[in-house]
Amino acid sequence: MRLLHTSDWHLGQTLHNFDRIHEHQRFLDWLVDTLDAERIDVLLIAGDIFDNANPSSAAHRQLYRFLQQARSRVPHLQVVVIAGNHDSAGRLEAPTPLLEAYGTIVVGNVLRSSDGEVDLDRLLVPLHDRAGKVAAWCLAVPFLRPGDVPRLRAAAGDGASDAPGLDPYLQGTTLLYRQAYALARSRATEGQAIIAMGHCHMVDGQASLDSERRIVIGGTEALPSSMFDPGIAYAALGHLHLAQKVGGRENVRYSGSPLPLSFSEVNYQHQVLRIDLAGDRAVDITPLFVPRAVALLRVPAKPAPLDEALAALEALELDPDLPQHAWPFLEVRVLLDGPEPGLRARIEAVLAGRPVRLAKIEPTRKHVATDDTELALSLDQLAQLQPDDVFRRLWLQKYGAEAPPEQIASFAELFHAVEGEPR
Repeated sequence: MRLLHTSDWHLGQTLHNFDRIHEHQRFLDWLVDTLDAERIDVLLIAGDIFDNANPSSAAHRQLYRFLQQARSRVPHLQVVVIAGNHDSAGRLEAPTPLLEAYGTIVVGNVLRSSDGEVDLDRLLVPLHDRAGKVAAWCLAVPFLRPGDVPRLRAAAGDGASDAPGLDPYLQGTTLLYRQAYALARSRATEGQAIIAMGHCHMVDGQASLDSERRIVIGGTEALPSSMFDPGIAYAALGHLHLAQKVGGRENVRYSGSPLPLSFSEVNYQHQVLRIDLAGDRAVDITPLFVPRAVALLRVPAKPAPLDEALAALEALELDPDLPQHAWPFLEVRVLLDGPEPGLRARIEAVLAGRPVRLAKIEPTRKHVATDDTELALSLDQLAQLQPDDVFRRLWLQKYGAEAPPEQIASFAELFHAVEGEPR
């Protein structure tokens, strides 16, 4: 059996107010061709299929047209979709009867039975080979909120807690995966693989700057790779936009997003992952690189004084024959000593009539630290600071060392208590 792992499509996303319909359509067309050419049996979409909980009709049409075309080109194809933190679980699940006709299973919500226990059966999806026989099982676990995980009373004595005092969310999430795995193992016959899906932030996961919505504050709820049983053949993860392995395990991976979602990804090559199963194991995991439909340009490469930045813009070599929907997106990076009221007007004057879309001007101002060293802090970087980032910076400034993990955890508890967020 051959799987394809992708996530974080963010259909409907705009890049600094420019729509990306053309780019998403180019990706989806490429994906249909890839499913056919690579003889894929199962497509796993690990959350954030849409960019927000109320996607446009155009974004919906792109998804449903893709599913119809994929099924037409690859008649035996199964598609398993889980909801991410950007998705509305109810909206994703609403067309389930129609989607199932195209071999698509969507799991958006975690439901409970009449006795209050998590309905694990709903999270377990049988995967069929080309002959129609069950060849593997998928734990289709969507993005979990605190109310979705098993109640703590069920965790007593089950081994879900790896350490005394483990956060209830971590403990409940670990328990849910272990319960789901046990159910799959009870149904799997010899030679049938078990696949896990999840949309979450894992311990030591590398985030893409500027393009990801923080799920947790303080990092105390980042999930350990140990929650995936060693018997799992492959874990297909979503949420982080850079493809990466987790916990040093070859078979626990983020596929990353297929499109660049911020200018921080200018030099990153996006991908999907092809997984070959032999019996109950993944024997080959291969990245398939996604062609970039529209270029992203950062000019200059590093923030520079305005006159240097304008000179770099004038020297840009651009293709005059590109249609407007394929014009590159441009970020201009300017290093300022003080206010520059005419900044945008001067940049726009240089770019007037040229085939490029000015998406962002990033002014960076010099800041002199207490030790007289110069630090460049952009407005975007300041806007991205989270409460725990401020805490870490203040600790470093006061004590000259990184904040200890227990202090960060204590700060996170206080923050949640003050904000009234569920734990």
